[in-house]
Amino acid sequence: MAEPTAHTEAPAGHRAFPPFQAEHFPSQLLWLTVSFVLLYVLMSRIALPRIGSILADRSKRIGDDLAAAQGLKERSDAAHAAYEKALAEARARAQSIASSTREKHASEAEVAQKKLESQLHEKLAAAEQSIAATRTAAMGNVRGIAADTASAIVERLLGKAPADHEVAAALGDVGKR
Repeated sequence: MAEPTAHTEAPAGHRAFPPFQAEHFPSQLLWLTVSFVLLYVLMSRIALPRIGSILADRSKRIGDDLAAAQGLKERSDAAHAAYEKALAEARARAQSIASSTREKHASEAEVAQKKLESQLHEKLAAAEQSIAATRTAAMGNVRGIAADTASAIVERLLGKAPADHEVAAALGDVGKR
């Protein structure tokens, strides 16, 4: 087999490929032109308007969706603002209630404290009176105890008990109050 010298030349014993034969070029160009014009007309009159309307519908739907999303965002922002406002009001009310409760408990505690203080003052006054009475009673007994003690000491030292009037004279004003 011989090698062809170009693509357009057929090897020996074979026919050349028809599209590469020069005598078929004018008819091929005619049909290429007809096919191109027909395809152009079909695309420009049917396919491209449909594609354009689909793109326009999509663009409109996207715009509507974006507008709806913006509206929902605004509603969400408004709801969030209302929530924050309600939360602030609730905190203020809670603070007010806590403050009034604190003041109420403070005044109740103050009343209870004054009541306890008055009870303690009464008990203190009663205790002071009891102590004063006990002291007076004890001081009344001091003179007798001192006389007995002095008489016992003198008797032990001298071996003889002194007379009561001597002991009373010796004690003098001791124990009198």
